[in-house]
Amino acid sequence: MDDQQFRQLLNRFSLSWDGYRKVRRGVKKRISRHMHELGCRTMRQYFLVLDQNKDVRQHFEGLMTVSISRFFRDRGLWQTLENEILPTIINENREIVKAWSAGCACGEEAYSLKILWHSLSGRFQGLPDLQIWATDMHPVYLNRARIGIYRQSSLKEVPEAFRALYFEARSKEQTYAVAEHLKEGIKWQVQNLLFEPPGTGFQLVFLRNNLLTYYENELKALPFQGVVHSLARGGFLIIGTHEKIPSGIRGLLPFAPRPYIFQKEG
Repeated sequence: MDDQQFRQLLNRFSLSWDGYRKVRRGVKKRISRHMHELGCRTMRQYFLVLDQNKDVRQHFEGLMTVSISRFFRDRGLWQTLENEILPTIINENREIVKAWSAGCACGEEAYSLKILWHSLSGRFQGLPDLQIWATDMHPVYLNRARIGIYRQSSLKEVPEAFRALYFEARSKEQTYAVAEHLKEGIKWQVQNLLFEPPGTGFQLVFLRNNLLTYYENELKALPFQGVVHSLARGGFLIIGTHEKIPSGIRGLLPFAPRPYIFQKEG
């Protein structure tokens, strides 16, 4: 598949050429393989199959997703969560805190939040019940997240103290398994970010490196507004460090000095 064909594919589904810049080569290989399996020699033939077969279309959408994650990715964000955002949320919500990890991939983000949450128990007299909705459109990723076994490379930003407390090393496979108690309170759910959020009233939403990166403006504005609606008043939204929210969105206030964190008015 050459760049012209890939642009044709992206334009057909309102996906961003710039968003796929760093992962373009791998995605092109996956789509080329898929076309070969279906016996499609041209993009026109491929589009026809995608339009006519719902299962094939769903598989295609999975092939276009990108899973690049690790525990505590973007360390500065997690320090801000630990020192400023989570204490604020805890002080204002004493019974239940709802969080949503949107486009959770293999679960590193959701488990990182659970680890950080547990680490705060010594600073507060009784933490609220933390409920996490972890959603992704790729069922294979969600299954890996439920199992909770990761390669060492995924843990390179995990502090040594956390690694000892919350992971079990499996020397034969050279992998690490998350502690079983971290899985409690996480609801893994298949969900496409272009459709309705999994609920409302979230005090914290992670929307990093997915909707705002890989879709064109005309397609992402409406679902992004749905994400904003899913936030509770005063709730926090976290996007990717190099992402920007769509123009014309109201109700979000910048959380200085982090340009990728916003708080909902109210």
